[in-house]
Amino acid sequence: MSRPERPVLVVIAHGSRDPRHAATVHALVRRVRDRRPGLRVETGFLDFTIPSVQGVLESLAAEGVRDVVALPLLLTRAFHAKSDIPTVLRQAPSRLRIRQAEVLGPSPLLTAALERRLYEAGLAPADKSRTGVVLASAGSTDPEAIAVIAEIAREWRHTGWCAVRPAFASASLPRTEDAVRELRALGCERVAVAPYVLAPGFLPDRIARGAAGADVLADVLGPAPEVARVLLERYDEARMPSLSAIGA
Repeated sequence: MSRPERPVLVVIAHGSRDPRHAATVHALVRRVRDRRPGLRVETGFLDFTIPSVQGVLESLAAEGVRDVVALPLLLTRAFHAKSDIPTVLRQAPSRLRIRQAEVLGPSPLLTAALERRLYEAGLAPADKSRTGVVLASAGSTDPEAIAVIAEIAREWRHTGWCAVRPAFASASLPRTEDAVRELRALGCERVAVAPYVLAPGFLPDRIARGAAGADVLADVLGPAPEVARVLLERYDEARMPSLSAIGA
């Protein structure tokens, strides 16, 4: 007896006028495909970049695809996850059965990816106790999203860093440069900035400018292997809840 086909994974990215954004998203999707051979993974963008989410869904429906898992390439549940993406999915062809997966964060795997980027930027595990870290996110007006970033910073502090402070590139305070100054005043010997963002663009560039006074600036999360694992976890949770304990 043949097994039923797995739902197509449609990764929904924000999109940007900055070509580095799409290039990073595609690199991450390639890593996801490498981790799960045989799984069909498509990418759609909400703005600025093609193909659009709507275009991808219409193409899948025209091919005869029935089941789709739509996965927001987002780190927190803010406006895009709560409003924009559900609106787009409601406009999809009626023949498609679509399940919307949860956003990527929070996840211990993402925290591991943040540390990976910091070590790649020059820190060593032995530096943790004397290094203060700015957890720099894009920012949001959504209180739930802001609270999640603050909680990640609190939990991350308990893993051995001198201190961890959240910062935001837009909509919320403090800014990255303010958090860097705060950690200096606190007495941390070194200060590092860890961008909690997935791909380059306008707001990550603002984070980088705010990190001018830091000793270390990590790269964006991008196609880190831990991020690819989280994508597959969210896919499995959405397509079959009983698989959620198995992981990627």
